[in-house]
Amino acid sequence: MPDKPRMLEGYRVLDFTQFVAGPTCTRVLAEMGAEVIKVELAPSGDRVRAGGLKPLTPEYKDSSQSSYYFQHNHSKLSLAIDINRPGARELIYSMVPKIDVVVENYAPGIIKKMGFGYDELRKRNPKIIMCSISALGQSGPLAYKVGYDYMGQAYAAITDGIGEADRPPAIVTMAIGDVSTGMSAAMAIGFALLHRERTGEGQYMDASILDTYFHMHEANVPMVSLRGGKYRPTRSGSQHPNGGPTGILRYRGDQYIFLAVMPHQWPQMVRAMGKPELASDPRFRSARGRRDNNEALKGIIEEWLGSFPTRDDALAALDKERVACAPVLSLNEAMEHPHLRARNTVRRVKDRFLGELDIPGVPVKFSAWPDKLDLRAALLGEDNERVLHEVLGMPDDRIKALYSEGVLVRDPALTAEPQSRAS
Repeated sequence: MPDKPRMLEGYRVLDFTQFVAGPTCTRVLAEMGAEVIKVELAPSGDRVRAGGLKPLTPEYKDSSQSSYYFQHNHSKLSLAIDINRPGARELIYSMVPKIDVVVENYAPGIIKKMGFGYDELRKRNPKIIMCSISALGQSGPLAYKVGYDYMGQAYAAITDGIGEADRPPAIVTMAIGDVSTGMSAAMAIGFALLHRERTGEGQYMDASILDTYFHMHEANVPMVSLRGGKYRPTRSGSQHPNGGPTGILRYRGDQYIFLAVMPHQWPQMVRAMGKPELASDPRFRSARGRRDNNEALKGIIEEWLGSFPTRDDALAALDKERVACAPVLSLNEAMEHPHLRARNTVRRVKDRFLGELDIPGVPVKFSAWPDKLDLRAALLGEDNERVLHEVLGMPDDRIKALYSEGVLVRDPALTAEPQSRAS
C-alpha cells in the first residue's frame, strides 16, 4: 500500500505563496503527491521562516528553518530567486509550460505586476490552472484592500458574533479563515484538474477568506434576508443563543464541559441527570422555555456536574445516555489525548534541524494513502539545483552562473558551493 502512487503524483505546482492561507493550499496538494515548487523571493523567502521556534543546534539556529515554516511548507521544494535581477522572470517563464497549477496569495494585483498574472501565464501554457487567494477577493469594491484572516472575518460578520453580549467583540487567535480557505482552494484545484482531464481546459480561480468565512453562516443568512431589520444575531458568550442547553458549562475550577443538547434529546439529558422533575418543570418543558430560562438551567446543570468526583465521571454519565459532550481541553491536553494520537490528528514527525516535533495531520483520512511521517521541509533555496535540473534540464555551469549573477539565492547554512547533479 505505501508504494501505491498518491492521487496527485505526476502533477507539478508552482507556489507563489506565503504566511498561512496559500501555503496551506499547496501543502495539502503536496501531501496528496503533487510536486510543489515553492518560489521564494530574496533575500529571506517566506516571512514565516522567522516565526515559531528555531533549531537549537548552533550551526542551524540562524538558518531559514523554523517550526512555523515546517508545519505549513513541508513536502515542498524551495526555489529561491531575486526576482529583480535580469533573467529572473524569464527563468520562471521557461518553467511555465511544465507546470500544471499555479497558486499565489499576494494582495490583489501584485502577481500581475510581477509579470505572472493568469493572462500572461496562459499564453505560455493554455491548459494551466491558477488559483489566487486573498483576504477579500480579486473583484468587487474592496478588492484593492490588503488584509489578513481577521479582515475577512470582520467583513463576513463573524467577529461581531464572538464574545459576551455586553462586551466588545472578541478575537479568535488561530487562523481559522486562513486554513479553511487554503483547504477550500485545494479542493477547488482538485476539481479544476478533473475538469481539465475531461475537457482539456485550464481555468482561473479566485478564493477569498471573506467568502470562506461567510459560507460558515449555517442558518442566519436566510433569516436576516427574510426578516430584515427585525432579526439581528447577537453575541451570546459561552452559551448558544438558541438554548438547548448548548454551551460551555463549568465542572469545577478551571475545568469546563461543552454540552450540545438538541430539542429532541432533552429527555436523554433529564435521564442522565436523574432529575425527572425537570421534564415537567414549566420553565424547561419546551425548547423555547429552555432558551428563555437558559441561565437558570445552566445553574442547575453546573451544580449537577460539580457533584461528580471527576470531570471524566460527569462525561461518562452523559455518554451513557448518548448526550453530546466533550471536555474543553487545553492544547497541551489535546496533544496528549490518546484519541488524537491514534488517528494521527497529532502527527509526530522528525526534522533534520528541529528534531522530533508534533504537527497537525491531514484532516481527512484516506484508506489508500496513510498520513506520511517522513516529512522534509527545505531550507531557503535548498532545491534550486534539483528544480532547474529536473524541470528545465539546465546544466551545472548555467546554474552556477545564475548564482554568480545573483538570480539564485540560498541559505548560508547550506554548503558554500551548490551541489552538482552528480554529487
